Amino acid sequence: MDAEKRKIIVREIDHWRRSKLLPAQYCDFLLNLYVDETTEKPASILGVSSTAVTNSSWKIWLSILSIVTALALSALNFNSFGLPLQIGISALFVIICYFIAKRQFERAPLLSFVFCGIASIALLLLGIYIMNQAGIQASTTYVGYLAFCSCIWLFNGLIARMAIFQICGWFGLIATYGWLLMHKLTQASWFSLELSWLPVSVVLIWMAWLAHHTNKQAASVLMLVGGLVWFIPEAMSFVMDVEMSAKMIQLSFTAKLVSVGAALFLLRKKWVEWVM
Repeated sequence: MDAEKRKIIVREIDHWRRSKLLPAQYCDFLLNLYVDETTEKPASILGVSSTAVTNSSWKIWLSILSIVTALALSALNFNSFGLPLQIGISALFVIICYFIAKRQFERAPLLSFVFCGIASIALLLLGIYIMNQAGIQASTTYVGYLAFCSCIWLFNGLIARMAIFQICGWFGLIATYGWLLMHKLTQASWFSLELSWLPVSVVLIWMAWLAHHTNKQAASVLMLVGGLVWFIPEAMSFVMDVEMSAKMIQLSFTAKLVSVGAALFLLRKKWVEWVM
């Protein structure tokens, strides 16, 4: 088959993808069959092909311009809005970004990732800003909102198989748990910190073992987070008054580090199967 016919077929497959006449994975499979070193792939910007841009109608451009204008005006006048309107605009912006991310997940994964990131960051920052505007001072409210955002990030990361969102979600939940411990353990001891964190580490690693059959990415994240949680008791000793000498804390950290290294070496044939 000559190069010209290949270009025609590639353009037709690109049209099928954009029109959703075939699933994205089938289009990728067909492209792998017909694209070689001499065949030029359709140019694209963030997953949007050049033909889609050049053939777009004035209605699409007008809609995009109207949306951008509305967002810009809302951002410039955000402070002058009432609290209910601020909450409504913030929620609408986050929902629209997540909706675009979902719609573009198969056709333009990079664009989907960008919008998902914008929505996730906006969810946290806009929520904190609105709580400040409302005069909320209770730290429990902020920590509870962080836990809520973390659950959203974790859910999105699992659904879209984006490791960075899963990691952020788990870290947010762990930070929430650590904050609760700091306020509940008035006189923390080394033993109480170890008893509070080591079971969490074991449970996360156990969850990684359960997940590796169906989702190796989630298993990798859980194993990483579980391994980091293993060392949190020693890290918390820097921000809390722990009834233990600094020398003993360093000894405990060293012993844990050696135990983790030995476990990774001895069980390398097992845990490699979880994450690869």
